[in-house]
Amino acid sequence: MGVATDGNKLSCAENPRRVSAEATNEKDGTKEGANNIAAQTFTFRVLAAATKNFRQECLVGEGGFGRVYKGQLEKTGQIVAVKQLDRNGLQGNREFLVEVLMLSLLHHQNLVNLIGYCADGDQRLLVYEYMPLGSLENHLLDLPLGQAPLDWFTRMKIALGAAKGLEYLHDKANPPVIYRDLKSSNILLDKEFNSKLSDFGLAKLGPTGDKTHVSSRVMGTYGYCAPEYQRTGQLTVKSDVYSFGVVLLELITGRRAIDTTRQNREQNLVSSAEPIFKEPTRYTELADPLLEGNFPVKCFNQAVAVAAMCLHGDASIRPLMRDVVTALSYLGLGPHTGSVSPLSDPASPLDERVKGTNENNCDEVSAMERERAVAEALEWGSTSRHNKVRAMASIGSSV
Repeated sequence: MGVATDGNKLSCAENPRRVSAEATNEKDGTKEGANNIAAQTFTFRVLAAATKNFRQECLVGEGGFGRVYKGQLEKTGQIVAVKQLDRNGLQGNREFLVEVLMLSLLHHQNLVNLIGYCADGDQRLLVYEYMPLGSLENHLLDLPLGQAPLDWFTRMKIALGAAKGLEYLHDKANPPVIYRDLKSSNILLDKEFNSKLSDFGLAKLGPTGDKTHVSSRVMGTYGYCAPEYQRTGQLTVKSDVYSFGVVLLELITGRRAIDTTRQNREQNLVSSAEPIFKEPTRYTELADPLLEGNFPVKCFNQAVAVAAMCLHGDASIRPLMRDVVTALSYLGLGPHTGSVSPLSDPASPLDERVKGTNENNCDEVSAMERERAVAEALEWGSTSRHNKVRAMASIGSSV
């Protein structure tokens, strides 16, 4: 994929498998063109003015790709996040174009909104909506002294939002998009802790037709990459499911995917959790101590079970993101009569059923519906494992 500039306008000379030019904007039904990228263009001078010439006081984040600054556009007064790519950093021209292309064509409430870009000379900058609470990593793994930890329902709300973002990429985009870099630092939060996926430089179009995977140079972040992808370079949507399982486990435990400050056997979060996954009676041992036991135990155990399914070593046994969304949607139901946490979809059939019941049995109905939905999602994994074992036994007996 190459980057061509016409003044400050980008165009892409990509292969025929590019994201469909008929991709529809969910918000207004309009269709985006694929030749010229449909995003606002900015001059370097405008973005320098917005960030006070990229002053240190405006710096809100930094990584291998470059730096992120908080800025204000003079023309509109809009507060934005400006990502200035390091010309010698990890994200080059190709990744820059991929990110602009993807976020111009894909629109969902759980994907960060790209406002525009700058391609002046050798400068490469991206302009996003500003997410005031920063990343999940800031609130879970780099908690400032004196700041209250995330409560259980907020954690599940964040997990559900990220899951919905992945579900959109896998099921609604055509062809499907494999995010490839899901991690806590790439999940951004608005002022109400709604989560949005960011940083699409490593995103890749998924397999189409009868293909089961796409081959790719192994990219991503150690500790979050699916084991089969690390071994073979073969990428599927189930690679993202594994990464989501790691993030969900981080939310459950309050621990980093890789923590070199711990003893050797505890440095890898997934490896240290695997023995506990096999013993459901021990699930609560995984709870973040900062939660101080303030979580519904049954829902907690079900969340651990979902994480374990997502982290299965056999990619074919991992659930689809739509199944994960179903399970997580019901884990956020509030414990009191008529109360539903922000996790519940306002248009959910469950809400209508609860509204139509007598107040005295609302708790019972809510609990039953939650149990049913989560049980269905978990049963899917159990059935898949059983069928796979039976199929392998059949093959073995016929050899």
